[in-house]
Amino acid sequence: MRVNDLEFFNRLLDYRNILYICHRNADPDAIGSAYTLAEAVGGTVGIVDDCNRVAANLIDKLNIPVVMCPDPNDYDMTVVVDTSTRGQLNELKLEQFCLIDHHATTALLDDAEFYIHEETTSTVEIIFRILNAAGIHISPKMGLAMITGIITDTGHLKHANASTFKTLSGIMEVSGVDYFDALELMAATPQDISIRIAMLKAAMRCEVERVGDCLIATTNVSSYGGAAASMLTNIGADIAFVGSAKDDSSVRVSGRAKRDMILSGVNLGKLMEDVGDKYNGTGGGHSGAAGIDAECPLEVLMSDCKEYAKKLLAGDSNQPLPCKEISAEHPDEESE
Repeated sequence: MRVNDLEFFNRLLDYRNILYICHRNADPDAIGSAYTLAEAVGGTVGIVDDCNRVAANLIDKLNIPVVMCPDPNDYDMTVVVDTSTRGQLNELKLEQFCLIDHHATTALLDDAEFYIHEETTSTVEIIFRILNAAGIHISPKMGLAMITGIITDTGHLKHANASTFKTLSGIMEVSGVDYFDALELMAATPQDISIRIAMLKAAMRCEVERVGDCLIATTNVSSYGGAAASMLTNIGADIAFVGSAKDDSSVRVSGRAKRDMILSGVNLGKLMEDVGDKYNGTGGGHSGAAGIDAECPLEVLMSDCKEYAKKLLAGDSNQPLPCKEISAEHPDEESE
């Protein structure tokens, strides 16, 4: 059942022991949203497997208590934040849960007890609105967590809109946190050498195809696929797809698109969802940043993503994707 901001907050008050669960490889938007709600209502922040580097640094700097791989059965209610599919929770067994999500589409609405689902540039923006409706004071730590979530989820504001800036300004005003405070926290995040190696390998293996005046870049790495895709768009690609073979025999493709592509009609979230459905995988995300997890050969999944993007650029997104013969084996990939 869809509810408004104040009703969502008031419903949470009916529960004494709440779990706020974040998607796998949790980012600052997920952590910031879960932490801020836990501070306002009470409860526990849960992580299904790991966090990205900035989120881990945020947890460390703010001393956020988190529970790794929690069991929802130990709680009265589970609040799923910034998550659009069960696959993003590593198939965590959810019984009674509610949802706050900002992705274009989500597969969790039908099973949720109640929810708020709106396509904003970050989940934090919805959280800030909920706290405003309930008249909750926002502390400097809560403000820093939310500002960091907005900055990172909008690609350092590259994908921000007027509402994003209005929310960002509102958080700064009521929490007393400066924009520089969040930038300083992110700048202090250690840059592991393995990330630098992955970026260099991604660039070395990159293939580029020109479609009119647009460049589609594809490559593969063992890890940091999202960061590699962002790097490729930063150095010249209009659309980038980066594939990774995972330890559990599944594969993942991360996609990124420049703002000009989004304005011209490219929606990577829809692209990933459609391609993922073809292989019974989980795909989705935002117009400019999305991903797929599936069990099929990596080169097949990458090819379908690229072909779909080419159709979008040609204004022909309604044509079905070509069927391909699927081998039982996955391509070998050099470890990072």
